[in-house]
Amino acid sequence: MGTVFSFDVRGGDPDAVRAALDEAVAGLHRVDEVFSTYREDSQVSQLAREEIGVDACDPEVAEVLELAAEAERVSDGWFSTRYRGRLDPTGIVKGWSAERAARSLSLLPGVTGVSVNGGGDVQMYGAPEPTRAWRVGIADPLRPGGLAAVISAAGVAELAVATSGTAERGAHIVDPRTGKSAVTDLVAVTVVGPRLTWVDCWATAAFAMGSREGLSWLESLPGVEGLLITAGDEVRCTGGLAARLG
Repeated sequence: MGTVFSFDVRGGDPDAVRAALDEAVAGLHRVDEVFSTYREDSQVSQLAREEIGVDACDPEVAEVLELAAEAERVSDGWFSTRYRGRLDPTGIVKGWSAERAARSLSLLPGVTGVSVNGGGDVQMYGAPEPTRAWRVGIADPLRPGGLAAVISAAGVAELAVATSGTAERGAHIVDPRTGKSAVTDLVAVTVVGPRLTWVDCWATAAFAMGSREGLSWLESLPGVEGLLITAGDEVRCTGGLAARLG
């Protein structure tokens, strides 16, 4: 998937955790083999070329495409699995796969906390210690090395944080209406919610919308908070974000 994944697992039997980690890593490699748009022989590439149908793919392909269709519906088309007219579910696969890996590890007997970071997007379960919550620093896109905010998972059993923007990968987010790079006043959008599958999609969609429409839309989503940073160094937040800062 062109990025680095890291795992932090607290508690559990060390041998069982190691085996589960090996399985999770193998699962991520399998996801890359199935969904990569850079591999000509991946199922998604074959599907995009209409050489096979969804019924000939692994069950996970249908699952991801159904989730993507829901994301497109909720975002009124601002999230899309089409890139320049071609099937490309990249925008949902990373978050979905990281969430799936984290959830499987969290179900191990004795495990009290799990954090999986996929290229800066994080899914957390439980806590690293009984008196300490998971915390995620949000990089400041306008001040390299600085933090725009710190998100805390205190008081919740699961939390995910995803950021979309131009600081790391340039103008890679596409406006589905034009098929070209999104032209907005934003440089970064961070979205916080229970599931990484969704917050990853919502961050992408909100970025494409721009600060005004993106903030209003994020405010309408239950259980979701957002932090938006404009090119003019203006920070805009949803009303409930303050409860997650720390």
